Amino acid sequence: MAVWPIGLYFILVVLLILGMLIGSHLLGQRHSEKATGQPYEGGILSEGSAQVRLSAKFYLVAMFFVVFDLEAVFVFAWAVAGKEVGWAGYWEILVFIGILIATLIYLWRLGALDWGSPGRPRRRV
Repeated sequence: MAVWPIGLYFILVVLLILGMLIGSHLLGQRHSEKATGQPYEGGILSEGSAQVRLSAKFYLVAMFFVVFDLEAVFVFAWAVAGKEVGWAGYWEILVFIGILIATLIYLWRLGALDWGSPGRPRRRV
């Protein structure tokens, strides 16, 4: 088995990357305005420090969003292949969505999705 094509490909990729970096450095614009080094996002000037402590609740809700968003991808994939999976697939997706709804109700009753004040008593399941 010849290894030289992979080595040649690797060398060509490295040369291409170096060429793009050097070309952008030589041909790129130079800015020397005062505001060039300041952070700017979405048209709003930043205020305060970037070292702000966020509540763990924020990360928990973000994880819930990612999990439920990923579940939506599975439901979409099922919808695309709906005819091929037949009635068995229909009942399986109903069970899947039922589990998702039960999980959402559980998280809601637990207070995991509550953005209220921390002093407010939560209802425990």
